[in-house]
Amino acid sequence: MTTYAFVHGGGGSAWDWHLVVAELRRRGHDAVAVDLPCEDETAGWQEYADVVVGAIGNRSDVVVVGHSLGGFTAPLVCARVPADLLVLVAAMVPSPGELFADWWDNAGYEETGYDDAFYHDVPPALAAEAKRRGRGEDSLAIQQPWPLDAWPDTPTRYLLCRDDRMFTAAWARRHARERLGVEADEIDGGHYVSLSQPLAVADRLIAYAAEAR
Repeated sequence: MTTYAFVHGGGGSAWDWHLVVAELRRRGHDAVAVDLPCEDETAGWQEYADVVVGAIGNRSDVVVVGHSLGGFTAPLVCARVPADLLVLVAAMVPSPGELFADWWDNAGYEETGYDDAFYHDVPPALAAEAKRRGRGEDSLAIQQPWPLDAWPDTPTRYLLCRDDRMFTAAWARRHARERLGVEADEIDGGHYVSLSQPLAVADRLIAYAAEAR
């Protein structure tokens, strides 16, 4: 049995992963997802990581999964918890000391121009619920330098979404090479692939965990 610890993206919540979590549990694995303190103006990156580390507790055989802005938090968790694997899904990869505000230019990000960059391929009812549950990203964290001196030793996979309108496939391939020195894996779906393709995401995560053993 593998334990999957899920980190949501900016202004998101644990709910963003609920379909993937349910599928993994149905297949006999453990899964935890948390609400990061993104609306707490006093919460820094350390407090973000604290929430995830606390949810993992003394579980073993851990795979940490970070989505979008969760790419800033997930490696902080791996620096504190023995994890078998770190999986970044359509994620931002920070450099040591980098500010969230500087990441965009540093990473060569270019806006796609789409009005709906997040939920275009998510079933309408789910998309409406996701928008209703959206939260502000008002924390101290996004004003702080990313605190690690180097990427953790945890083996890392980058999974891009071929239909992503936020982080396009071409950009994500380059981002994974430049920031991690890896070739990105690919999956069909948009930025919120956890809602549009949850079974495919679960399949991929289970396969990753098996390969990591």
